[in-house]
Amino acid sequence: MLIVHHLNNSRSQRILWMLEELQVPYQIVRYQRESTMLAPESLKAVHPLGKSPVVEDNGNILAESGAIIEYLQETYDPESRFKPISNEEKLRYRFWLHYAEGSLMPLLMMKLVFGSLGKEPVPWLLRPVGNLLGQGVQKAYLNKQILTHARYLEDSLQKNPWFAGQSFSAADIQMSFPVVALLARGGINDLPNLQNWFKKVQLRPAWQRTIQQGGPFEIPGG
Repeated sequence: MLIVHHLNNSRSQRILWMLEELQVPYQIVRYQRESTMLAPESLKAVHPLGKSPVVEDNGNILAESGAIIEYLQETYDPESRFKPISNEEKLRYRFWLHYAEGSLMPLLMMKLVFGSLGKEPVPWLLRPVGNLLGQGVQKAYLNKQILTHARYLEDSLQKNPWFAGQSFSAADIQMSFPVVALLARGGINDLPNLQNWFKKVQLRPAWQRTIQQGGPFEIPGG
């Protein structure tokens, strides 16, 4: 049986969701974050990088959520229920699968890091300086970049109800983690299209089963 090495509050939530949409049987091996919010060392016994998600299937050990989602779609979705058919939508589908981690998530992670420079575990003597540095970088660079990306997502969902086009696809699953992070800590309130997209996602039975299986869909540090 397919095995998902699942870390709480992590990208592996997307893999559980994909499997629930596909209705593929799977087994969960659960891991809890350390007090530092990092993954436990025990994950390195599964994959050298010690990250989650990691999937074991038919003798293969797969890492990276985008690669895993592509593998699951190609292996367990012969009717292409979760991948568009038209060439135009295929291009959008491929773009969002890579954009999620390649463009948007690094900015959100940087915002998390720079927003934490005035907090533990930074030594208390350095926290005032760290706080000033973090606020300066966010104001001068990160917030503007994140706003640009947020408006881009808003415009995309104005044109289409789902990221790849007219139908729900695995691209929506891949985009879920950065969208939740953006809504939680992006500091941008006026995102009605993203909010509506997320409401539709939460109504999907597979999403609801994912929450039951994997726990709340929360972003560390959010």
